Amino acid sequence: MSIEGNWSRRISRRTLLSGAAGATGLILISGVPVRAKPSGVPSGLPTVTHGVQSGDVTASSAVVWARADRPSRMFVEVAATESFRRPKVYKGPITDSATDFTAQLDLSGLPQNQEVFYRVRFEDDRTGRSGEPVAGYFRTASEGPRDVSFVWGGDTAGQGWGINPDFGGMRLYETMRSLGPDFFIHSGDTVYSDGPIMEKVVLPDGTVWRNVVTKEKSKVAETLAEFRGNQRYNLLDENVRRFNAEVPVFAQWDDHETTNNWYPGEILDDPRYTQERRVDVLSARANRAFHEYMPVRQVPSEEGRVYRKIPYGPTLDIFFLDMRTYRGPNSTNDQTTLSPESAILGQTQLEWLKAGLAASTATWKVIASDMPIGLVVRDGPTDFEAVANARDGAALGRELEIADLLSFIKQQGIKNTAWFTADVHYTAAHYYDPNGAAFQDFDPFWEFVSGPLNAGTFGPNALDATFGPKVVYQRAADRPNQPPSDGLQFFGHVKVAGDTGVMTVSLKDLAGHTLYSVDLQPDR
Repeated sequence: MSIEGNWSRRISRRTLLSGAAGATGLILISGVPVRAKPSGVPSGLPTVTHGVQSGDVTASSAVVWARADRPSRMFVEVAATESFRRPKVYKGPITDSATDFTAQLDLSGLPQNQEVFYRVRFEDDRTGRSGEPVAGYFRTASEGPRDVSFVWGGDTAGQGWGINPDFGGMRLYETMRSLGPDFFIHSGDTVYSDGPIMEKVVLPDGTVWRNVVTKEKSKVAETLAEFRGNQRYNLLDENVRRFNAEVPVFAQWDDHETTNNWYPGEILDDPRYTQERRVDVLSARANRAFHEYMPVRQVPSEEGRVYRKIPYGPTLDIFFLDMRTYRGPNSTNDQTTLSPESAILGQTQLEWLKAGLAASTATWKVIASDMPIGLVVRDGPTDFEAVANARDGAALGRELEIADLLSFIKQQGIKNTAWFTADVHYTAAHYYDPNGAAFQDFDPFWEFVSGPLNAGTFGPNALDATFGPKVVYQRAADRPNQPPSDGLQFFGHVKVAGDTGVMTVSLKDLAGHTLYSVDLQPDR
């Protein structure tokens, strides 16, 4: 359904949208309450409960998300100006308890390279009456050269560090919003379903970190309702809601959406799980909640799929990986041949990525990976969680798929790939050089790591020499599990120049200070 005819001019400025951060019944970070209370039986008109979000924006489409407080139908108004003069009205789905009252609408036929103002309302199907709309904003990608800016990072509300009203809530989201990025890559661990939030945490200096707490965040998630509650928790924060209303979210998942270090077929040996220990059941519930609450475009060929490509104009294609769903068991990670046991991507996803990279005509091919390549991430004393296996030699185990991919990129002459990731709760820039690698059949490339967004800070991790990574910059914790109040929360900011194609990558902290920056020249 096209709205092309409604667009008469391009809006050249971005304004704050009234109502973008507001939502009836939510805790205000500037207020006093710490414990979220159930709202009871809804009355009056249907209400947007947790703000609005957009996601997976391209030159002609975008996914818009919101949640209602009762069964009702979603309507999305789209306009060229914030005054909503002559809006195009899209009729969305009816939402009810089957989706936890969340609703998404995939808008198509949008004009390229335009600012888009939208607002969402829910209508009572019986009375035809609607509640107050909540507004949002995004800009579509350009089909021609244009400067592009995006931010990325991972790890929200982990290790017991939740929404602290005294600290101003999840402040890093406001820091990112202030940069006015075109979109945000959430690199996984979007929630911590295995990380209960307690009301108070006593810090080493004797002061108290005070969390907003909810019933669903008081224990590990096992039921679908508890996984949904984990998704709702982050949306209680004003900074997050304001950010979501103005910056499209391109989301992927990792382990903590389900449980720490999980893999398919695993049976948990964790006494906290008293109702369900089969990870396949838990991950299915987590995946359902993730897709209900994140503005992720559905892939018709595979329900619940996370890996996908988002084209963002001639300078940028983004390939989102899923290193969780198709992996083999965590092990010593030293298999000598490609097999389901050594998988981290799985054959189908690996072939999809190869084909997509080979077909891409974009200047930069960004690979958004939920886990780093060369950093050693362990799962217990003998097993490994990520790609690297700490052997520093020939590719083994999960390294085999990465070696196969890197060789393919070189052999096909695919230029300008860059990897962006999170997971390890610190920030770093790594340069992979075959001249210093045990496996050498690849072209040099960069990997950038950033996070946490609002979680404990850790690291640094050791590097495995198989692919020759070198630490160009890193800033990690001073001690394990440092709280956000210590300021060591990190994100990355990327600018791609429309005229030259130069990609500038900056690693930033909670205050927005640039810790490291590099200009990457495209290979034409």
